[in-house]
Amino acid sequence: MLDIQERATALLRRFYGYNSFRPLQLDIITTALQRRDCVVLMPTGGGKSICYQIPAMMGDGVVIVVSPLIALMKDQVTALTSNGIPAAAVNSMQTEVENHHIMQQLFTGRIKILYISPERLLMEIDRWSRDLKISLVAIDEAHCISQWGHDFRPDYTRLAKIKELYPHVPIMALTATADRLTREDIARQLRLHDPKIYIGSFDRPNISLRVMIDPGKGKRVNYICSLIDRYRHDSGIVYCISRKRAESMNAELKLRGYKSVVYHAGLSVTERNAAQDKFISGDVQVVCATVAFGMGIDKSNIRWVVHNNMPRNIESYYQEIGRAGRDGVKAEAVMFYSYGDIATLQSFVDESGQQSINTEKLNRMKEYAEASLCRRRILLSYFNETMEHDCGNCDVCLNPPERMDGTTPVLKALSAIVRVNGMVGVTMLIDILRGASRQELIQRGYHQIKTYGAGRDMSFAEWNNYISQMIQLGLIDIAYNEGNHLKLTSYGAKVLTERSQVMLAKYIPFERSSGKRTKSKEVVEPQLTPAERLLELLKEVRLKLARKEQVPPYIVFSDKALLEMVRVEPTDMESFSKVEGVGEKKTVKYWKPFVTAIRKFKGISEPLGTGLSHEETLLLLNAGYDVEAIAEAKNIKPQTVYNHIASLIREDKLSEFSSVITREQYLRVMEVAKSNPEDMYLILAKEMPVGLPAVALAMSDFLLRHKANS
Repeated sequence: MLDIQERATALLRRFYGYNSFRPLQLDIITTALQRRDCVVLMPTGGGKSICYQIPAMMGDGVVIVVSPLIALMKDQVTALTSNGIPAAAVNSMQTEVENHHIMQQLFTGRIKILYISPERLLMEIDRWSRDLKISLVAIDEAHCISQWGHDFRPDYTRLAKIKELYPHVPIMALTATADRLTREDIARQLRLHDPKIYIGSFDRPNISLRVMIDPGKGKRVNYICSLIDRYRHDSGIVYCISRKRAESMNAELKLRGYKSVVYHAGLSVTERNAAQDKFISGDVQVVCATVAFGMGIDKSNIRWVVHNNMPRNIESYYQEIGRAGRDGVKAEAVMFYSYGDIATLQSFVDESGQQSINTEKLNRMKEYAEASLCRRRILLSYFNETMEHDCGNCDVCLNPPERMDGTTPVLKALSAIVRVNGMVGVTMLIDILRGASRQELIQRGYHQIKTYGAGRDMSFAEWNNYISQMIQLGLIDIAYNEGNHLKLTSYGAKVLTERSQVMLAKYIPFERSSGKRTKSKEVVEPQLTPAERLLELLKEVRLKLARKEQVPPYIVFSDKALLEMVRVEPTDMESFSKVEGVGEKKTVKYWKPFVTAIRKFKGISEPLGTGLSHEETLLLLNAGYDVEAIAEAKNIKPQTVYNHIASLIREDKLSEFSSVITREQYLRVMEVAKSNPEDMYLILAKEMPVGLPAVALAMSDFLLRHKANS
């Protein structure tokens, strides 16, 4: 176990730049290396991919990752190769020539991780020679195999074939959302043998949670604009209940001068891919989308997610908000909801093949939206996780509702419903109470009832809020089968008859924000702290590098890594290499532009050093640089590099020598050192690079030392 832990942690540090694993990751890695099946349930952004990527580097064979998401494949492969890990994907977005070339590399052992769709895997697996050494098969989005899951895909049900053809290869099934029923179904359908079940915490404390009763389109758009302005260098997602509403929101944001795209299943594949690429690369600030968008998006700097309408179940909601703050930095999740949304969602449920279970899931979503308790505790309890204290990072915790005597508005509303014989919905009821004079109201004669205009003293938003609370309290029911008309419940009738007191949460006016931009007015930038100014500067450096390499900015570094740079302020290659989230390859590749920017910000005028540190040499050596390339990168002589290497060997910091010296060279140095030690360096200077004999002598000491210890 200790050996696995040491090796795995060393790889984590070397390739990913982290010093320790998240909870359960090391246990899952150990299970995979022990060649045992497992089911891994971790939230979106919880670190599932590390669980199969580290075993890929520790095992002899290749890890096959089955994923339904081409976007994820592309993203993961780019991220892995940028860290120095040999990975590739086979999918329909590439030419068959490209796919064939990748398969050739796979069979020659040059790829450690292969991403492939379930359809393509089933097509290829019969052709694979049994000579292909597969160390692990990881099945991502594994809930797709289960009809109990929220995203069932028929192709997944044929993946049991993997166990038929490779019975001794361990399978790791991974999912972000699966209840007990779905977990059991995953294990059964994949024919897993006595799988270990790992359930990670669903708590994402960095995401603040907020739910608001729909204040109307204008105020919703204003609020979204305020989020874009607050996180102007990052990204956000607006989820909408329909394609039409996604199109409308996109048009509204673009009209106000924001960089926005729309994404839904009604667009062509080319249009969807173009929208997704713009969002991932940071060319746009926001994507307005239906639930068709998001699976497999590994973009770490999504700072906010807005649900313009209530989702149909908590599983979907949780997965969608989990796309924010994947780097662990603060993020916001905001949901607007209305009873119109519930009516629409109920119609979807009625048309589904599993009406009973989907109705129950919708009810749980509604209860969450209407909660007056800590939202995170409610969310976690849905996934059978107990939190013993309030989170302090949701709207209920941060702004506990102030109670008031709401008897008067309640009686006015209940009386109006009775007087119109329960034949109106929420909007018409509010119009009656506020004394509106729209044509339909007058035609129906509602202007003549006693309660017409009885609530003129309150705004539409205020009445909307209080009527929603009346529904939550069980005073009013919605007849979804009668055009969403409002009806008094027996409790409501009793309150109206007895004039009983009813307490309501006091309405808090919605934040005022125009959300409009005008070219004539100069935008006043907020005053930034020194740390915020340095972060902005590092984001500019990152963006410039990303555009040069044609990759998304977060592939270069996550926001979390940039925040660590702000905290540590590294001023040379060695200190830069120790920043959390900076691996060896990225140190070598990016240290100069980031360190230069930090030094300039700190007012350090001295030029960067020549790089005499032994640690820097070790980093470059581990990153695959040869001695000549290290000397060039550090602006020093090759002999100095050899001296560094000799010192590293003596300090037990380097134990792999094959890239530096051949066996023949080592034996020749030992021979001359024994026969002619006084003139050894003169003799060998004609046969090999100056400095290499020092490496051979250090190796000899290293081998003697370790032989004695063993």
